[in-house]
Amino acid sequence: MEDLKQQLDFILELDRLKAVYRKVVVKSDKNRPENSAEHSWHIAMMAQTLHVYAAEPVNVARVTSMLLIHDIVEIDAGDTFAFAAQAELDAQEAKELE
Repeated sequence: MEDLKQQLDFILELDRLKAVYRKVVVKSDKNRPENSAEHSWHIAMMAQTLHVYAAEPVNVARVTSMLLIHDIVEIDAGDTFAFAAQAELDAQEAKELE
């Protein structure tokens, strides 16, 4: 039962990704900011759709898992815009490690 509790706690924690807003906007929704949960879903769907164009064979299940996991740290560290000032980009690693 402890495993189930930890899994449910993890699922509830993941819900917090919906409150992490990114600098990217959702053009199809009046240019509102995208949240990290939407971002994770979208890139996972892109991998599912576009892997057929890769030059080498792709383990789509592994790639999809990695894409869904990669932003979880943003729950605590926040998102950093890819084109932010270098000092902000450098500070992100420390926030993520914390």
